[in-house]
Amino acid sequence: MMKTLLYSLLLFTAQSLRAQTAIPEQIISDLPELEITEGINLHMISPEPIQYVDLSTAQLTGDLPATNIARIKIKKQSFHFFSGDTVGIITVVGQSFIAQYKAVYRETDNLNTITNIHIQPEAMQPIEFDKMTFSNRELRQFAIDIIQKKADKKPVRTENNLNLGMQLNNVYVMGEYIFLDMTFKNDSNLSYDLEALKFSIEDKKIHKATNNQSIEMTPVFQLNYQKHFRKNFRNIYVFKKFTYPNSKVMMIRLIEEQLSGRTIEMKVNYSDILKADTF
Repeated sequence: MMKTLLYSLLLFTAQSLRAQTAIPEQIISDLPELEITEGINLHMISPEPIQYVDLSTAQLTGDLPATNIARIKIKKQSFHFFSGDTVGIITVVGQSFIAQYKAVYRETDNLNTITNIHIQPEAMQPIEFDKMTFSNRELRQFAIDIIQKKADKKPVRTENNLNLGMQLNNVYVMGEYIFLDMTFKNDSNLSYDLEALKFSIEDKKIHKATNNQSIEMTPVFQLNYQKHFRKNFRNIYVFKKFTYPNSKVMMIRLIEEQLSGRTIEMKVNYSDILKADTF
């Protein structure tokens, strides 16, 4: 517990310093170099989702094949580069950092040409952001801290149906985020293939089907994206802070992939959310 609190304190301190400190100026000669060769794609791997990529010259082109990967290459042009020429500046912006590199051309016969790099902390400059907004990397660390905790009290809610169990182990709050710690249990001999886990805010009492107002909610982050489990599956789901009146409940539905799949539902009262632990 002390380790978690210390991590949280250090994180808030770091964020406060980031928000108050301007990004230092950089000049081209100080930028780290990336070697790039015609006909070979350079993949830049970010530790968090990439928000923006800038390629400073028409000689470079690229795309985002995945949320945290930028793919860069040299355009085939009529002009000729000499080995060691600067082709342009590559700028990658994540959720909490900006990283810049100088792209340097190398001949195709250079067998040591780099094909992928991981953006390292020393290449990252923090960017200003709302101090209560966390990056996916930070949310992941919080979620890992939660899942490593031993259960020290009874679950907030449990539901059982069709040899399935759904358990809300605990609710945590950190800044503007709510973390739901959930466990799913399968007591049957058939493994469970997850089609969807749906969250929504719905009326407690439904007088007519047409009167039910359902507002779907999507987590801003979840720790695992596992779609299959045999007996037990635990996960952390993160939402931006929300409220709902006592006349409504949060409905959580676990839906199996098969056409006649097993479905289990859980209703969470807002009073359960208000009892959230801090960490």
